[in-house]
Amino acid sequence: MVKCDFPRCSSEGSVVSRLSPKGFLVATGNKAYSFREAYKRFTYCEKCHDELMKSVWNRVRETDEKGDDHVAPTAI
Repeated sequence: MVKCDFPRCSSEGSVVSRLSPKGFLVATGNKAYSFREAYKRFTYCEKCHDELMKSVWNRVRETDEKGDDHVAPTAI
């Protein structure tokens, strides 16, 4: 099976996500005509995916540090 893409995790991955381990969308660099083709896919175990989603939503809700160049996961 596929290993979890989260750093320092060796569990089996079961959840496919477009969010990188740092919580951002990562472009494939290819010409894309859909969201599905435009961003890389990652695989996580349930535990790591839950932690990733918590950190993303906490970052989205905070008012500071909104000046970075990353696309918010809710923007697409």
